[in-house]
Amino acid sequence: MMTYNFDDVIERHGSDSMKWQKYPKDILPLWVADMDFVSPPAVLDALQARIAHGVFGYGGETQRLADLICDRLARLYRWQVSPEHIVFLPGLVAGLNVMCRAIGKAGDKVVVQTPVYPPFLTAPTNQARQLSVVELAARQVETQQLYYEQDLAAFKAALTPDTSLFILCHPHNPVGRLWTPEELTQLAEHCLANDVVICSDEIHCDLVLDGRQHVPMASLAPEIADNCITLMAPSKTFNIAGLGCSFAVVQNAQLRKQVKRAAAGIIPEVNILGLVAAIAAYEHGDPWLQDLLRYLAANRDYVQQFVQTQLPDIRATVPEATYLTWLDFRDLAHDNPHKLLLEQAKVALNDGVTFGAGGEGFVRLNFGCPRSTLETALNRLKQALYP
Repeated sequence: MMTYNFDDVIERHGSDSMKWQKYPKDILPLWVADMDFVSPPAVLDALQARIAHGVFGYGGETQRLADLICDRLARLYRWQVSPEHIVFLPGLVAGLNVMCRAIGKAGDKVVVQTPVYPPFLTAPTNQARQLSVVELAARQVETQQLYYEQDLAAFKAALTPDTSLFILCHPHNPVGRLWTPEELTQLAEHCLANDVVICSDEIHCDLVLDGRQHVPMASLAPEIADNCITLMAPSKTFNIAGLGCSFAVVQNAQLRKQVKRAAAGIIPEVNILGLVAAIAAYEHGDPWLQDLLRYLAANRDYVQQFVQTQLPDIRATVPEATYLTWLDFRDLAHDNPHKLLLEQAKVALNDGVTFGAGGEGFVRLNFGCPRSTLETALNRLKQALYP
């Protein structure tokens, strides 16, 4: 029995929503990674109380939030960090760019694994680095099911003497893998052997499905922690991305100094409402989160069942984490499935091409929405593909 109701359809047109205002009103958007759910009541209450105060001057990083983060990491992941290890950021995209700027020098290579969240592909070149791409290995494990794995040989080969940084996506967006400790250790060992710093984007770490356990890359061993920068946030978890509060955990003092220097004067401080929302979410949001995870798992299973019974030419991942499914349209031999679905189904998904090598012929579907919205979108897909 769920305490919180995720079936309510919230009208988001006219709410300055990037997700809902990009396309005309007849288009159903299941693309950008924010959810169509009201945030936890405790977050709403805290924001309303802060707004009632009425004064919105410059905010400051709070010891309370830093302590909450440290307690949470210890409780959920048995990962011991100190408040001084935390560097607050206004968002993970800004964080990716700061890390590319902080590590190495102009012209150095930054390794990413595709298909991957598009800002991974642009951050290196934004900061005068070279993008180095390694494709994940995909295989079909069940009828119409795709599963992605590490291509360790290709990864090792990509770590050349001019490589300074590896950006890991864990859990992975868009393929939904929760990398195992064994996979993470192998990646870390290659990086250590080649003097390559790891930036582990773990923004989806709380959105792990089916009772699985997230293991932070930096928690594996002291030598890995010393070579790792971890990016996290309450934003995806509690649907507060628009409030702009994220953080990096940097246990190595020298790396932390580099990160702060790279951000100085360019990256703004976290705004006061973002801080308030993050504190409320981490203090009181976990019961809401447990209900959310059950709802997301059920939505994921609904997508999988629909694909298998109604969309015979489509393959899909079965995410271990996140609220994102990666759909393979290549057997339809259509050169642009994103355009096809937008024009014929009136459903906006993410174009797989924007996720880099290995994304051609794919789209990404966000199932972080009420079931009725998901049902409507999938039925539109079916009608467009099999009229």
